[in-house]
Amino acid sequence: MSKTVMVIDDSGSFRTVVKLALQKAGYTVVEAGDGKDALTKLEATAKVNLIVCDVNMPNMDGLTFLKTIKGMAAYKFTPVIMLTTESQEAKKSEGRAAGAKAWITKPFQPSQLVDAVNKLCV
Repeated sequence: MSKTVMVIDDSGSFRTVVKLALQKAGYTVVEAGDGKDALTKLEATAKVNLIVCDVNMPNMDGLTFLKTIKGMAAYKFTPVIMLTTESQEAKKSEGRAAGAKAWITKPFQPSQLVDAVNKLCV
């Protein structure tokens, strides 16, 4: 059975790049435009095995989203990869403290993301 990955980014073209790389690797992909959109879609999706999330987004940013889902029983243990232009150590520390399993800085190699998803997607 294929695993489901949610991709959260306010850039549609960026979501498409990530989606194509993950679909090629055999994953089912659910897209969301920001943290609020993602929370709504999580409620409507049976099971998400892993989440790839941007940090800087309108309505609800990635770190707020991460803290929110880590407080939800259904997603407390779901691995989250932050995929962002943010490279400051303070942001990375905040992400790790909130529960991010990996931090990939844009621009990135799709193969690098797929490798990380393969390692974390259980």
